[in-house]
Amino acid sequence: MSLPIATPRRSFIKSVAALLAASSLGSHSPGATTPAAARVGIQLFSLPKRLDEDLPGSLALLAAMGYREVELYGPYPFSDPAAHERWARVTPSLGFKGSGYFGRSGTELQAMLQDSGLAVPSLHTDLATLQNAMPALAAAAQSFGAKYVTLPSIPEARRQTLDDYRRTADDFNAIGAAARREGVTFAYHNHGYGWSAVDGTVPMEMFLARTDPALVALELDVFWTAAAGVDPLALLRRHRGRYALLHLKDMARPVRFSGDGGSSAQWIELFPHMTTAGDGVLPLADLIREARAGGTRHVIVEQDMVAAPEVALKRSHDYVAAQ
Repeated sequence: MSLPIATPRRSFIKSVAALLAASSLGSHSPGATTPAAARVGIQLFSLPKRLDEDLPGSLALLAAMGYREVELYGPYPFSDPAAHERWARVTPSLGFKGSGYFGRSGTELQAMLQDSGLAVPSLHTDLATLQNAMPALAAAAQSFGAKYVTLPSIPEARRQTLDDYRRTADDFNAIGAAARREGVTFAYHNHGYGWSAVDGTVPMEMFLARTDPALVALELDVFWTAAAGVDPLALLRRHRGRYALLHLKDMARPVRFSGDGGSSAQWIELFPHMTTAGDGVLPLADLIREARAGGTRHVIVEQDMVAAPEVALKRSHDYVAAQ
C-alpha cells in the first residue's frame, strides 16, 4: 500500500515530534525516562482513517500531543487467515482498510515509532491467532518491545452458555501458558457481555474466577463496563492486581447497551456517546488513581474512530496526564 508523500506541514509536525522525543528520551528507548505510571498511551483504533492516509505523519502527531505509548490492532501479516477474512468483510462499512502494520513491514513501522519516540506495550489480536500462531505473534510483540498480546473480545459463539464461559476460561489459561512460554503475557479486554445472571451465576464473575491470574492479565475498558450497567471502579477494587492495562474513554451522558453488549452493532451504536476524557460522566480521575494503586502500568486512551482526532485526542491526553 502506497502512502502520500509528506507535505511541508506533515514534515513540520514530524520535526516537532522528534524534538519532543529527543528532549524527553535522550539516547534511551521510547519512554524509558518517563515513569510507567506517568506515560499516556493511545489505542490506534482511535484514528484509523488518518493512519491509513498518512502513517508516519499520524504517529508523529500523536507524539507531538504528548502520547508516549501506542497500542496496535490487528490483523497483522502473520495473523490467522480467518482474522483477515473477517476484517475484509467489515472494512467496507468502516470506510478504511488499514490495520496491523498499515501496509508497511514490521521493521518500517518500528523505525517510524522510534523516530516519534513511541513505545508499544500491547498488540490487540484475535483468538485464532492466539491459538494457532502464538510463536509468530510473540516474536512480533517482542520485536516492538511489547509485553502483552491482548484479545479485545470473546467471539459470540463462545459465550452463549455458562459452559461456554467455562470452556473459554480454560482455553484462556492454556493460551496464557503458551504466551508465557514464548516470553509474553496474554491479556483479555472486556466489552459489555456476560454481566447478566444466568441461573443465579454472573458469567463474567465466574469467568474471572476460573482464569488464572498468573496466566491471564486483564485490560479494563471503563466505557463498555459502564454501558453494561457495571461499576468499573468496583471491578478494579474487587479484582485488584489483575488489571495490567486500562482503556479510558468518557461517556457524554449515562447510556446503556440496547441489548447485552455482545455484538459489534451494539458497540458501534454507542460510538456517538463517547466523549473527550474529562468531559463526560465517568469518574475517570478516580478510576486512574485506583488502577495505578492496584498495579496498572498502562493507561490507554481509546476514542473509537473519533471525529477531529487532532483536537479530541490532544484534550484527552492532557486530562489523563494531569491525573
